Amino acid sequence: MRNPLVRFGAAAFFLSVFAAPLAGQQPTGQGNTGVQVGVPDGRTPGDGGASNRPRQRVPPGPAPRAADGHALLGSTPEKKGLWLPGPVIPNPLGLGDIPFQPWAKALQADRRRNQLEPHARCKPSGGARVFLTPYGVEIVEMPELKRVYVFDVGGPHTFRTIYDTLVVDTVGFNERFWFDRSGNPHTNQLRTLERLTRLDSMTLRYELTIDDPGAYTAPFTGHVDLRLEEGTELFEYVCQQSNFAAELMVGQATSIDRSSVIVP
Repeated sequence: MRNPLVRFGAAAFFLSVFAAPLAGQQPTGQGNTGVQVGVPDGRTPGDGGASNRPRQRVPPGPAPRAADGHALLGSTPEKKGLWLPGPVIPNPLGLGDIPFQPWAKALQADRRRNQLEPHARCKPSGGARVFLTPYGVEIVEMPELKRVYVFDVGGPHTFRTIYDTLVVDTVGFNERFWFDRSGNPHTNQLRTLERLTRLDSMTLRYELTIDDPGAYTAPFTGHVDLRLEEGTELFEYVCQQSNFAAELMVGQATSIDRSSVIVP
């Protein structure tokens, strides 16, 4: 099943599944030993609650490989886990001097003030946004089908299907989602180039290039290192259940109704 947000062209994906010899490298920005607040543990059957218990850090080893020698990106029948980003606010990709067009800069500033993100309304996420939930993603490879699935744990239950392996070159986006957490706008001219590289057993590097001549004057790039949370798997998540972040739903307004301008 294809994600309705994007159209994948033929040969859209041939991801660089090489592993750099960085067995001793630690993910940047991850010096603490605890999981983010409110993230369910995912290990204790039936507890259903959030856990702030410290996680034991496992020293990284070499990236695991399949029988044909390519570096594995995700869970296997023998070993499961979720890929978690570091701090997800405000700029997890480390985007630097973004070459905004004036209208795009103004729209991004309005989004930062109002925080009316579609993800907070249970809308599907596209592009890098899938990797930037504090609940993590699970990556499942199915070599017999030549498919890689990326499951977004939190929010609107979205998933992506990648049809080869794995530089991810994607076009055909619509404009009804945010591609990151910062509210940077895009148009239907957006083209993303994503690279996933298994640096070691505990680290997956996600690199993103944005090319959108409708909103920016030049392409720009960013990256984030995801860390593996071993022994954790997908858990039940109900979007908007016990939601305490009203500002993510109404922005600067106090309420909305059928006469209100909804974005989107």
